[in-house]
Amino acid sequence: MEMVQNILLTVLVFFVIVSIHEWGHFYFAKRAGILVREFAIGFGPKLFSVKKGETRYTLRLIPAGGFVRMAGEDPEIVEVQSGQTIAVRVDGGKVTRIYLDRLDERSNVIRGEVEFIDLEHKLKISLNVEGEVEELEVHPQASMISKGRDTQIAPYNRQFGSKTVGQRALAIFAGPLMNFVLAFVLFAIHIQMAGIPIEPVEKVQIGQIVKGQPAAEADLQVGDEIKTVNGVAIGGDFNKLIELVGKSANKPMEWTIIRDGKAIKLSITPKPDPETGEGKVGIGRDYPTRQAGFGETITYAGKAMKNMTVVIFDSFKMLITGQFKLDDLGGPVRTAEITSQIASSGIVQLTSWTAILSLYLGIFNLLPIPALDGSRLIFLGLEAVRGRPVDPNRESMVHFIGFAMLMLLMIAVTYNDVMRLVRG
Repeated sequence: MEMVQNILLTVLVFFVIVSIHEWGHFYFAKRAGILVREFAIGFGPKLFSVKKGETRYTLRLIPAGGFVRMAGEDPEIVEVQSGQTIAVRVDGGKVTRIYLDRLDERSNVIRGEVEFIDLEHKLKISLNVEGEVEELEVHPQASMISKGRDTQIAPYNRQFGSKTVGQRALAIFAGPLMNFVLAFVLFAIHIQMAGIPIEPVEKVQIGQIVKGQPAAEADLQVGDEIKTVNGVAIGGDFNKLIELVGKSANKPMEWTIIRDGKAIKLSITPKPDPETGEGKVGIGRDYPTRQAGFGETITYAGKAMKNMTVVIFDSFKMLITGQFKLDDLGGPVRTAEITSQIASSGIVQLTSWTAILSLYLGIFNLLPIPALDGSRLIFLGLEAVRGRPVDPNRESMVHFIGFAMLMLLMIAVTYNDVMRLVRG
């Protein structure tokens, strides 16, 4: 039952951070008057689809992100040529449906050869119907039906490219922005649940024991106060304890602890860390906390955002400079695995972890990598400076190549994650 609960919580975490990101794009695109064709969570084949208003909401198979498809970003409808025979349905004096195939099966329609058609600016169709030309106005929300697909037309004023640079930039930046907002709110909630440290801390008390590590083998217990190590008084300085233990890998250490008011002496031999060689005993500190006030919650949430941002950029720096091994990289599978482990630790830890993931997603999407929001913002910046947009075909090619490279990287890290699970 706990495993099922952890799986559901993991799915919920991914759904929330991706949905809030895509909702940012969606909301500000709609505010700018852009026709949003699809709001999707995931990539690949559709698992679930429902259309509400002008937008189709879909849940897709691969849970590695999502997208908001706006009118004008990609070729969307079949181009109608002069001389082509089509059928149209007219309601209220305007064309509401345009049929390109199975014309003999259509009822209550006007059939004819196209002499002129403009579905972006003039919204007019001229049809030659049995030798007579009929001029027809097209409704701005008319649909085009071809090969079983029903696609709403997008007049130019409803397309992404018709909006100002500022409107387009906001629609793109809003995705990461919503992730930052969510991260701040979740950090604030975590602080309210976990409390803030009581200062000054006058003693180091054990809050966690890792199974199979020297601390557990030496019978240290949660709640024990660490008084001295090798005769050195610890007081409330946990960093001093870390320093002493780190220098004593494979060396016996004499610890004095206070348990139930009594002093107990223990001998503990730290194990070397496989990567750094520093001594570890497998304990976590218990920080005495108190309830945070409103102002303190805002302050500590801001500090958490700042500190985690520094950590995230440090990790990017290590990637760029090659200070990593392939096993250090993780994709959706490993992230889901860690999320499931943290979910088993409780809602307090899971809230903090979700905030970190949301912050990471926001920052990652703003990197100047083709196909990500950061790259699209760069192209808009170039347009603002030059006074004209970059060739859409060139921009699309850049994003396509970037997306392909990201997918290859995703496949590589996912394979690595799966092999890690197989190896245990």
